[in-house]
Amino acid sequence: MTASLERRWLLDELVSKGVRITAQRRAIVEVIQEAKEHLDAGALLELARQREPNVDRATVYRTIELLKELRLVDELDLMHLEGEKHYYEVKTMQDHVHLACFRCGRIEEFSSPLFERLKAEISKQSGFKIRVTRLEVGGSCRACAADEVAGEHKDRDAKKEATMSR
Repeated sequence: MTASLERRWLLDELVSKGVRITAQRRAIVEVIQEAKEHLDAGALLELARQREPNVDRATVYRTIELLKELRLVDELDLMHLEGEKHYYEVKTMQDHVHLACFRCGRIEEFSSPLFERLKAEISKQSGFKIRVTRLEVGGSCRACAADEVAGEHKDRDAKKEATMSR
């Protein structure tokens, strides 16, 4: 992970804000912190129960709400690739864009100084003080785009061959 996408340490942030850390809350926060992918509440519950069997759904939702209120996690819909689910990730030190592949469902994170300059330009021109930035882009990942191009070439070649054999 690049330095710009380095994640905050949730437990440290919560302790510094005087938030009480129960065993259940710790399990939920550790799962979010260690996640290698974006998790929905159901996946969060399942993984947290592996650490702390007494975690219940209400505690997951209350913890998510607390983390959102403290602006420590982002809630994403990831182009609704899997319906109306919401996903959660630890805020990074720098904002980033989520690239969602419509074909394979892969989610990539992209960060660029240009994105930071765009936010600064928006603030400068509009006078708007940006607190939260979310940007999701849908399309085809590198692998799927290459497969699509290969498929288009194959289809074109098949049409040429069919025309020539007449």
